Amino acid sequence: MARKRQTPSPHKAHDHSYRLLFSHPDMVADLLRGYINQPWVEQLDFTTLSRAPDNYITDDLRERKDDIIWRVRWRDDERWLYIYLLLEFQSSSDSWMAVRVLTYVGLLYAEIIKAGDLTSAGKLPPVLPIVLYNGNEPWKGLTDISELIDRVPGGLDRYRPSLEYLLLDENAYADTPLPEVRNLVSALFSLENCRSPEDMQQLLERLIDWLALPQQLTLRRHFTIWLKRVLLPAKMDGINFNQLNDLQEINSMLSERVKSWKEDWMERRSAEAREDAERGLLHRQLTRRFGPLDEQTETRLQQATTADLERWADNILDARTLDEVFTTH
Repeated sequence: MARKRQTPSPHKAHDHSYRLLFSHPDMVADLLRGYINQPWVEQLDFTTLSRAPDNYITDDLRERKDDIIWRVRWRDDERWLYIYLLLEFQSSSDSWMAVRVLTYVGLLYAEIIKAGDLTSAGKLPPVLPIVLYNGNEPWKGLTDISELIDRVPGGLDRYRPSLEYLLLDENAYADTPLPEVRNLVSALFSLENCRSPEDMQQLLERLIDWLALPQQLTLRRHFTIWLKRVLLPAKMDGINFNQLNDLQEINSMLSERVKSWKEDWMERRSAEAREDAERGLLHRQLTRRFGPLDEQTETRLQQATTADLERWADNILDARTLDEVFTTH
C-alpha cells in the first residue's frame, strides 16, 4: 500500500524556502550591506563570499538543518569572517537563544581548529552569529549569554562568558517604506509585511527587474517557490498556485485577481484585528486576576484560535486558578 504523503507544516515550508533563498551569495551580501550598519561591512570582499566547507559541519551542527554557514574575506587580506545564520520561524522568541548560539559557535570553532584553518597569527577567525526571526511576536530574548548568567560578588564575574548574536527581527521592519535601492532582502522582508495587494504587486515588479540577469535564474526560481508555497497561500485562501512557475506568471495572476483578492485581504485583516482585540482583552484579564503570566502561557495565548479565546474568556468567570482557565469543560 502506498504511504500517504504528509503535507509539511507552514513553519517547515517557511524554513525550507528561506534556506533556499539564503543559500545564494546575493542574498547574504544584501543582508550584510542592508542590515548591518557598521563600517567594517565596507571592508569585506563580497566576491569571495562562499559556503563554509562541508567538513566544518559536525553531526551536532548537522541537526540544525535550517542554519547556514558562510564565509567572506576582508579586502586585500587572506583572513576569513564566518557568518553563522540561524533561521528561527517559531511563533515566539527563544529566551535561551544566546545559550544555543554559544554552543553552535563553539562547535564551529572546534571544527576550524581540527581543519587547521587558523589565521596567520595562529588564532581563530571571527564568527558573526545572526538570528533571523520571523515569529508573530517581537523578539524578547536577551542577545548576550552574559546577560543570562547571574552575577556573583568577588572575582568570579571575570569567568562569565560573553558572546552576543545579531538579531534581525522582521517585525521591526513592518513599517519600513518599500525599497527603492536594489536589495533582495529588503524585498523579501517587505513582501512578508506588505499590507495590500497593490504593495505586493509593486514589490513583485521590482523583484522581477532586480532578478532579470541569466545568472540569477536559480534565485528567481527560489523566490517563486517561496511565494507560491509560503507567502501567497497565507494571504489568499482556496487558490492553487502550483501551476505558477515564474515570478512573471505570479505577477500576471495577481493582476487578474487584484479586486477579489483585495476584498478577501480586507476581510481577513478585519478578522485578525478582532482576534487580536480578544487576545489583548483576555491577556489583561488574566494578568489582573492571576498576576504576570509565564512564558508558556504567553505562547499559548499567541497560538490560540478564536474558539480557544472565547472558551477561555468564559472560563475566567469561574476559574479559581490559571490552570482552570485553560481546562476543557
